Amino acid sequence: MLSRKLGQQLGRPTQSLSGWLITKFLLRHNQILEENAVTLCEIQPDETVLELGHGPGLGLEVAVQLLTGPGGKLFGVDYSNYMHHMATERMQAHIASEKVTLYCSDVAAMPLEDSSVDKVFHCNCYYFWPDLRAGASEIHRVMKPGGLMVTTLRLDRIVRFASKKVFPGENWRPEAYMEALQSCGFADVRMENRTDKLIPFQAIYATAAKGA
Repeated sequence: MLSRKLGQQLGRPTQSLSGWLITKFLLRHNQILEENAVTLCEIQPDETVLELGHGPGLGLEVAVQLLTGPGGKLFGVDYSNYMHHMATERMQAHIASEKVTLYCSDVAAMPLEDSSVDKVFHCNCYYFWPDLRAGASEIHRVMKPGGLMVTTLRLDRIVRFASKKVFPGENWRPEAYMEALQSCGFADVRMENRTDKLIPFQAIYATAAKGA
């Protein structure tokens, strides 16, 4: 029961004591993953970029600094109202300038146009999606042909959480997510082992392949 509740709060924090504690956890443990997800995307100044499951806004803060061109645009989606409000406060100035737009939305039903996004990044996110193919299909829909998606994770930590039944089912497995990406039209899907500040982590890459 405790593991299930922890998993629910990790996936969708609420405005409560548990949600506050989870937010503190995310702020402490996700910084390196967020920074590396942004770096590995190789964001260019005038690109349109999307973060999935943006949480309190750590990755958004890093990404927006790279979108210095007049056409640069940053979107974020998170289906936790608590995280949406927290990130909105953090990114208030950029939202006011219309450089950033945040949506409280399910990844499987995003209010974005077809083929409108150049780069997508996320971290510690896909394990909580009830339907990996639905999420992967929606990501593919909003991405431009040849667009790059990057997700980062610490697999050793995820395995430990999974062993304690924090995650429902088997969606936490990188292989399951990579298979879903491939089945929905992504190409060059791969996972690499990387290290930053002596902390090992994994990065999953996928390119949105689309016909003419």
